[in-house]
Amino acid sequence: MSAPKSPKRLPGNLDADRMARLLDIPGDTAIVNRDRAILELLYSSGLRLAELVDLDCDDVDMRDATVRVTGKGNKDRIVPVGRQALGALQRWHKSRSEYAPPDETALFVNNRGSRLSRRSVQARVKHWARRQGIDANVFPHLFRHSFATHILESSHDLRGVQELLGHANISTTQVYTHLDFQHLAQIYDQTHPRARKK
Repeated sequence: MSAPKSPKRLPGNLDADRMARLLDIPGDTAIVNRDRAILELLYSSGLRLAELVDLDCDDVDMRDATVRVTGKGNKDRIVPVGRQALGALQRWHKSRSEYAPPDETALFVNNRGSRLSRRSVQARVKHWARRQGIDANVFPHLFRHSFATHILESSHDLRGVQELLGHANISTTQVYTHLDFQHLAQIYDQTHPRARKK
């Protein structure tokens, strides 16, 4: 006799407008440049928190606009980096020397010059969500969910999203099709002549 399966909780995400507001961080200090690069990279490339904090400087190829990440099961993958994230990374790269000693390989460092911890990234994400007036529980993995949802809404390419996220199994990625269906159902309700309420 098999136990009943509990329904999978759908991952939350921020819509494109709220994500744009969150990423529009004011200021030009080294810490602001670092935080902006972190947020942009999380959203641009759909990275897991562990993948982000493990990045070294030479994992980012600015010319090719890609980042090499080591995901679950020690599997490497190459992920594209968007234009905005690339610009933010270039600004952080110029500021990074204010904190990082010459022998530090970590891409993101704290104000003592050592690799930034997961907890610090979580705290900075929450800090900026509050500062930017985002009325949602914002955490690093929410950027990954938003990335996947927005790509799927635009492309409808589940296999492509699977590759970008580094999922070994397509069933892991399929949770985003439910979110995509919710989006399509909402469009249907708003636009179909027989669905609209009089």
